[in-house]
Amino acid sequence: MLDVHRLMVLRSVVETGSIQAAAAHLGYSPSAISQHLAALQRETGTVLMERIGRGVRPTAAGRLLATHAERIQNQISEAETALADLRAGKTRRLVIRYFATAGATLIPPVMVDFSRRFPDVRVDLRLGKGLGNEGADAEILVLPGTAGVPAGFRAIHLLDDPYGVVLPPGHPLAGEEKVELARLSREPWIDNETPSTLCREIVLDACGAAGFSPHFAVEAHDYSSAVAFVAAGLGVTVLPRLALSATATSDLTWRPVVRPIPQREIYVVVKEHAAGHPALAAFVALLQAEAAQRSASITAAAGSRRERKLSKDDER
Repeated sequence: MLDVHRLMVLRSVVETGSIQAAAAHLGYSPSAISQHLAALQRETGTVLMERIGRGVRPTAAGRLLATHAERIQNQISEAETALADLRAGKTRRLVIRYFATAGATLIPPVMVDFSRRFPDVRVDLRLGKGLGNEGADAEILVLPGTAGVPAGFRAIHLLDDPYGVVLPPGHPLAGEEKVELARLSREPWIDNETPSTLCREIVLDACGAAGFSPHFAVEAHDYSSAVAFVAAGLGVTVLPRLALSATATSDLTWRPVVRPIPQREIYVVVKEHAAGHPALAAFVALLQAEAAQRSASITAAAGSRRERKLSKDDER
């Protein structure tokens, strides 16, 4: 029988991309992680990780086991939570997964109203992604449309979130109402997404359509860090409009990007069999209402000629 704990270690290595990162995430030493992987490979009789330079990458068998490990971990988590709820006499809970920007902008006002209307319903908010996650009643995420939504799940469109460029003080393009993407081709770019994510592909595809590939002078995998690098004068960064209210403030300028206009489509995905539950239906309805307000704000901002500065109150 496979050791569940070792499966969790394998999953962490696959998801984080390295033994060192998995060790930091799990609180182990890198040697302990390597020992767990070696033991799991002996149990399976299969090579699960292979050396690439100084790093490692999963084999097909490693990826397969990591996928199953995620399902097992979700099921264990559900069982533990259900048992805790039973002991506490709770009859209902919702598990909502979200990505960072949604957590900072859409969810907080929704939770204020939802908690007032459903004080006895426990809502567990989980940062993470994975379309059709078995451990979630609803998940807010970016999708390239609804074609890839698994059977048994329903994707509900919330809003379209256009991208713009964040410019340092005194930049020549700061005086423009909109910035054509091609005009950024010679600028040093600051990356703000993890490679191979849909949000990053949206920007790269738009750059390709504009006839260039951006030069990333700085690698930063979150918006706040990217904006801080812009403030330091190291380059420009292109990020979605919704992210402004979740980003550190500075005397920087955000301008809509056009020709083309890259934008991400934000959805909430729910389980079909649970979509009619009053608490979940109410949560989704409140989420749609908040998204509609944000979308109206984005539309209004696009039609405004006044200079836009990064501010925590920018989307309020």
